[in-house]
Amino acid sequence: MSETMTYDPVTGEHLKDWGHRPGKQFPELLERANALRAEGYGLVKIRMELEGEIPPVPDTLDLRAHGAVAFHENIEFEGADEEDNVQKVRETMTELMRTPTIEAGAIMPDACPAGPVGTIPVGGVAAARNAIHPGMHSADICCSVMITDLGDADPKAVLDAATSVTHFGPGGRAQGKRFTTSLKLLDAFRENVFLDNPKSLRMAQEHMGTQGDGNHFLFVGRSRKTGRTAIVTHHGSRGPGAVLYKNGMAVAERFRKLLSPGTPKQNAWIPADTEEGRAYWEALQLIRKWTKANHNAIHQATVEAARADVGDRFWNEHNFVFRRGDLYYHGKGATPAWDGYAQDATGLTLIPLNMSEPVLVVKGRDAGHGLGFSPHGAGRNFSRSEHKRRMGSVTPDEMLRTETAGLDIRFHAGAVDASELPSSYKSAASVVRQIKQYDLATIEDYIDPYGCIMAGDVPPFWKNRKKGRR
Repeated sequence: MSETMTYDPVTGEHLKDWGHRPGKQFPELLERANALRAEGYGLVKIRMELEGEIPPVPDTLDLRAHGAVAFHENIEFEGADEEDNVQKVRETMTELMRTPTIEAGAIMPDACPAGPVGTIPVGGVAAARNAIHPGMHSADICCSVMITDLGDADPKAVLDAATSVTHFGPGGRAQGKRFTTSLKLLDAFRENVFLDNPKSLRMAQEHMGTQGDGNHFLFVGRSRKTGRTAIVTHHGSRGPGAVLYKNGMAVAERFRKLLSPGTPKQNAWIPADTEEGRAYWEALQLIRKWTKANHNAIHQATVEAARADVGDRFWNEHNFVFRRGDLYYHGKGATPAWDGYAQDATGLTLIPLNMSEPVLVVKGRDAGHGLGFSPHGAGRNFSRSEHKRRMGSVTPDEMLRTETAGLDIRFHAGAVDASELPSSYKSAASVVRQIKQYDLATIEDYIDPYGCIMAGDVPPFWKNRKKGRR
């Protein structure tokens, strides 16, 4: 009586361990490998049989010499703090430009460091050939701003309505309180290798209609040009974007080890002409659609709660990748400023400054020295913790009253997060002056503040510090 021998199957992990790169050839390789397995071949012999299918290892790319690729500076400084900030931005950009794929760079007036030396700063732009760098758009992919004209609506009524419908803080909406997510968009997620996972699909539904924490906000003000009320929201792609970033960085790291081991991990890239690169680019476009829908959901819910009339509505993103010609432009806290950068571009974009200053409505100038970008906001000259240290004995509540007198400022976290108050940011007047000085954008209107809901750290950062000391 004979017995049938059974063997553990060959998996994709086996193939990757043997040097094969994931792609459309994987199913056929697995089929062949497991046919050999069924015939009684051992793993070593199967590996030898498939060795001829391993693509040749490309020559590795070394970091460029310091200064080999220059970058444009659209920033000036006044005083020791700003000078120190600019020097740090220069240092990190100089290192960033050594990345083998980068062909041009620029910094905006709101630039400030955002990680270890060599990390793209906030207010930084990097143009890469045939490469998408997930680390250069960060985990907060497609962080963006949207405005809706609400006509003659009472600003307080609009802010009250927004408070009743929006959602700040970590996590998503509870079951029964969720906003509808497009089934068509969810199906598109399922068709993309980077987005087709339970966590992304769950968060795409739970996080719809949420704004997160940190510097995200909901702002209500009046147009200086028309006197009409407007609402502006600021947030990114929330959980789905964070998962995409993590998955993208994992793939980029595999390519980094193969293509350029000397490149810092934060600057790893996915070659755009690979199957992975095409899938990642498509995933970015789907995350952009989700984020726009998220803004729309909050705006529409506010409109309905306030019973306001709706006028124009438009939006623009900053932490994103834009394709122009044969280059991929990575804007980290930088706003595209050329006509037709996207199919839904209106020619106008928004630049918020701080909670006590107007949101600028601008038309981009497509400046070559800005690589076609403008600032995304005001930026910082020093860290949150340094701002806290400089407060001395002044309390966050006292600082709020002094810096936002006459405004209706509401913090989701309950307590005031001083690191989001105006004094934590660069001078708004200085940023506006530099936008004009460097001809980065033409200011078409100012949305003067009535008030806002600010996310802030949850819990406020000073409680985290005390908890850490305990």
